[in-house]
Amino acid sequence: MAHQITSQDDFKSKVLESHKPVIVDFYAPWCGPCQTMLPVIDAISHDQSEVEVVKVNIDETPEIAQEYGVMGIPTFIGFHNGTEKGRHVGITSKEDLLALAA
Repeated sequence: MAHQITSQDDFKSKVLESHKPVIVDFYAPWCGPCQTMLPVIDAISHDQSEVEVVKVNIDETPEIAQEYGVMGIPTFIGFHNGTEKGRHVGITSKEDLLALAA
C-alpha cells in the first residue's frame, strides 16, 4: 500500500531522500477521478518493488501541494534522486504513471 505523507519532513524523507524512483499521488478523498485512480496506484505500490508510491492529501498537507504547483487533482509527479522527472494531471494509465518514475 502507498505511504501517506503527513508532513514536510515526511515528504523529504520518503520522496526527496529516496534512493528509488518515487511516484507522488496528490489527491483528495472527495475527488472522483482520484478514486478512479486508486486501483492503479494500489497495483503499482503492490507490484512494483523498484518504485515507491506515496500519497499526499491536499486537504491535510496543502503546503506541499502549493510548493509543487499542484492546481488540479489527481496530479502525479515522478521523482528520482530528489528531482522532479515528470508529471501528469488527471486520469491516466499504469504505464504512463510508471514512465514518470523512469
